[in-house]
Amino acid sequence: MKELTTLTIDNRKIQAEKGATILRVARDNGIEIPTLCYNEALEPYGACRLCVVEIIRDGRSRLVASCLYPIEEGLIVKTASERVIANRKMLVELLLARCSREKAIQDLARKLGVEKTPFRAEYLEHNRCILCALCVRTCQEVVGVSAISLVNRGVEKEVAPPFLETAKACIGCGSCVYICPTQCIEMEDIGDTRIIHNWKVEFKLKKCKVCGNYFAPEAQLEYIRKKWNLPEDFFDVCPNCR
Repeated sequence: MKELTTLTIDNRKIQAEKGATILRVARDNGIEIPTLCYNEALEPYGACRLCVVEIIRDGRSRLVASCLYPIEEGLIVKTASERVIANRKMLVELLLARCSREKAIQDLARKLGVEKTPFRAEYLEHNRCILCALCVRTCQEVVGVSAISLVNRGVEKEVAPPFLETAKACIGCGSCVYICPTQCIEMEDIGDTRIIHNWKVEFKLKKCKVCGNYFAPEAQLEYIRKKWNLPEDFFDVCPNCR
């Protein structure tokens, strides 16, 4: 039998399974908390800090990242207090200084009533990467190859292959492209070749023996085949023709 915990979120008494995070419980109960770095398929990371909420425990309040903080009995949570909103606005202002043209950031700023940023970073403002690390974590946790990582510090921080060279461990699956919230990772399939420009890699695509269409990088299919000990001809036919 699941052990339940009772807490209060925005003046609502809620019961949820012990060990769940504030963000998960809030979303399950229709309470919106913004976030740019959270995905259910990945471990919580707390990179963007936009999911910050105010908690009150033993009469004391503080701000925490709701994606990381587990619920507790009697915990009081405020998802949109003045303190929370002020913190989120500052975070969005910093994001605007880095990625002023990104729609996801512009939409979030509009919701929070942020029209401009007081911060100046002209050399970064057209950057499309928000450093959410979703691509890095997907490559590590889901794909399992760790072809990219976060490198450097401060304003020089970026996502890149080791030593800023070609991503030799990449298998061309494109998972990083699909999960990126700002579509800043560029990938294209041209004929029998897949190119991921950000990581400086190219892959030969597998051709289906039935329909003749190219459907996935050979490197990706071979990685899957070996990992699951599948027959050598397992991927000779595309999923549509199986």
